[in-house]
Amino acid sequence: MPTIRGWAALGASLALILLWVGFGEQLLLGVAVFLLLAVGFGVVYVRRSVPRVAARRSISPVQVHDGDRAVVELEISTSKRVAQIVAEDTVHGLGSARFVADRVAPRAAVVARYEVLSRPRGVYRVGPASVVVRDLLAMAEAGGSTGRVDRLVVYPAVEDLHGLPIVRGRDPTVNTSRSSFSPTGGDDFFTLREYQQGDDLRRVHWPSSAKRDELMIRQLEMPWQSRAFVLLNPRAASYPSSEAFEHAVRGAASAVRHLYHRGFSPTLWLGETSTTTVTTADSYAVAMEALAVVSTRNEVSLPAMVRRLAREGLSGGALILVTGQPDDEDLMAYRMLSTRYLRTMVMSVSQNPNEAILRLEQVGAVTVMARPGASWAPAWREAMERAWSTATAG
Repeated sequence: MPTIRGWAALGASLALILLWVGFGEQLLLGVAVFLLLAVGFGVVYVRRSVPRVAARRSISPVQVHDGDRAVVELEISTSKRVAQIVAEDTVHGLGSARFVADRVAPRAAVVARYEVLSRPRGVYRVGPASVVVRDLLAMAEAGGSTGRVDRLVVYPAVEDLHGLPIVRGRDPTVNTSRSSFSPTGGDDFFTLREYQQGDDLRRVHWPSSAKRDELMIRQLEMPWQSRAFVLLNPRAASYPSSEAFEHAVRGAASAVRHLYHRGFSPTLWLGETSTTTVTTADSYAVAMEALAVVSTRNEVSLPAMVRRLAREGLSGGALILVTGQPDDEDLMAYRMLSTRYLRTMVMSVSQNPNEAILRLEQVGAVTVMARPGASWAPAWREAMERAWSTATAG
């Protein structure tokens, strides 16, 4: 169909024809015919060119953290020479980028790159790209959507935490920066399973792999001490603002990342019916994507949800409860789970301790408090040092 310039040319040609009728000037008629032919040629040209345009996209990296930048590369090619291509690629919810390329040769890829500021967290749909072909004079254009739809996963922002909860078998004065437990399991054979990306190839059981014609991994029993449970309270009533909940999500993501990189196998629970245990790079990505889309829920009972969760028999070395302003429901949920773990922590989005925080500390919880906008790292390190000194003194 004609572009804005094309419609203007058609209007001008009609006006010139009226002037020619009124004044009889042949030059006016000649210009009017030229404009009509230019628009007609453009319409025919673009209709023959559009089906031969293709687009491919790559995103690097596909998973980023809130506040990071991702680079999107859009490659456009055509099997015929095209006078002008206009491409628009949209990251739904974040914005779009528009590019123009002139005189595109056949089978010569045109590459366009743009950066995306990945904020806020979430899963965003990228594409399909809108590609429009124009004639040389830009009198007509035609096109449509082409290429696949990609995903851009924006994880929550994370902080580098220092220090680990003291669990059985660890000396708080030695190697405090990294756990000595292996995230792949203990020394006792448990079962065989299929290979997953990120598994240690030294665990491959070659006889079973040859028999099944696929890699099989020796799954070893996970040490009790290296298990950790990270619970993010999803109750909307626990958070005075959306900023407070976002800060809690940031704290939970930082804790999962820190524990996983330090040798623990953290299990993440966000108030759903299932949990995610992080033991490989793939399961870490699953947990972070769950945190990318988590939201608060109204009219839910945290103790009732935890009661159903406790039936799974989860236990281990460390329990981390991430919440807003703790209340009686947080205290009840904590009491249900704390007996199953050797060390317990409460990450609270608050500036000053309230009555519930004091009661949690009285029953043995290590509290980490950070108001919205503040950093979790200093409060985490201070809490770890306080717990180490208490354990050493005892």
